[in-house]
Amino acid sequence: MDTKDIILELRTKKGMSQDELAEKIFVTRQAVSRWENGETTPNTETLKLLSKLFDVSINTLLGSPRELICQCCGMPLEDSNISKEKDGIFNEEYCKWCYADGEYMYHDMDELIDVCIHNMANEQFSSEQAREYMKNMLPKLDYWKKYKYLGGAEKFEEFKQQLIKEFNNLHIEGMPKVEKLNALVGGYINLEYRLPNGQTAKFLDDNATYLGNQLECEFGGERCFGIAANMDFLLVCTYEENGENPELVIYKKR
Repeated sequence: MDTKDIILELRTKKGMSQDELAEKIFVTRQAVSRWENGETTPNTETLKLLSKLFDVSINTLLGSPRELICQCCGMPLEDSNISKEKDGIFNEEYCKWCYADGEYMYHDMDELIDVCIHNMANEQFSSEQAREYMKNMLPKLDYWKKYKYLGGAEKFEEFKQQLIKEFNNLHIEGMPKVEKLNALVGGYINLEYRLPNGQTAKFLDDNATYLGNQLECEFGGERCFGIAANMDFLLVCTYEENGENPELVIYKKR
């Protein structure tokens, strides 16, 4: 689709008139009309406003002329997994698992590879093949090429170590010492817990990225501990295989 058709379709889906769209992005109705007639295209700053308003990437607004991949992990990018800045603007360089809320989530290539091969390995593609593929591919991506110039690694590591300390200071019976935190997407760890009143609730955001891990219970058995945290809270739960029968142990504001 061309940009003119995409803007028209997105505006129509929102139930907005040309006047209403123009008012929201600080242009005239005539400007919107010219876009939808194909006479002109929005400038860069206006594309950013349209992207945020319609929750689609600029690449999508322009008819997807580029095949986007995350410049940290190599994942193909589409609107559902592209990262965003703190102000809600899409960052089309990274996926939402590698870059979240203005922070780079990986500062160790081996750690990223360990996370990726867990999802990549299958009957046709062994863990060893996946690891070799990632080791060859990652150094070619922009993030790892310019990594030493990006900064922020030391500060981020300090934050992770602080979270680890706070988890260990909870002294939860049966939970082993926390030594490592990984970047985890909310959608994969957002379990539904049964509350004392019989209702159920989730405490995480499916689209957010957290720091956490899975830990085997020191008492053995089938249950594991799951931990997750961000700037605002610590969460500890237990569950059985595949997240079955989850129980919330603690949810603590930081």
